[in-house]
Amino acid sequence: MENCIFCDIVAKKVPADIYYEDASTLAFRSLDPITEGHVIVIPKKHVANMLDIDVALLKSVTESTQKVAKMVVEEFRASGFNLLMANGKDAQQYVFHFHWHIVPRFPDDGLDLWIRQGL
Repeated sequence: MENCIFCDIVAKKVPADIYYEDASTLAFRSLDPITEGHVIVIPKKHVANMLDIDVALLKSVTESTQKVAKMVVEEFRASGFNLLMANGKDAQQYVFHFHWHIVPRFPDDGLDLWIRQGL
């Protein structure tokens, strides 16, 4: 996909701190981390969002995301993590390549990443 920063990372045209890689997925450290250990997991194949990904690739990305989340929690001794995704402009998606953010959480980290409107 032309003009996709994540595709450029997959193609090694743009440097990234690769955290995990397999045949169909890539995980790299966020350039603008919310917490220490913030990692982004993507499929290597370009798909815009959750509505565009086929089930087989979604399964692969989900398996990698679980594996990477376990690695992050262990490495950074996190007490939990948030798994964040935005789908579409109005949901605040900025890079239109399917991705999950794994955000490690720590006691008293001061973050409130939950929607509190009537939940």
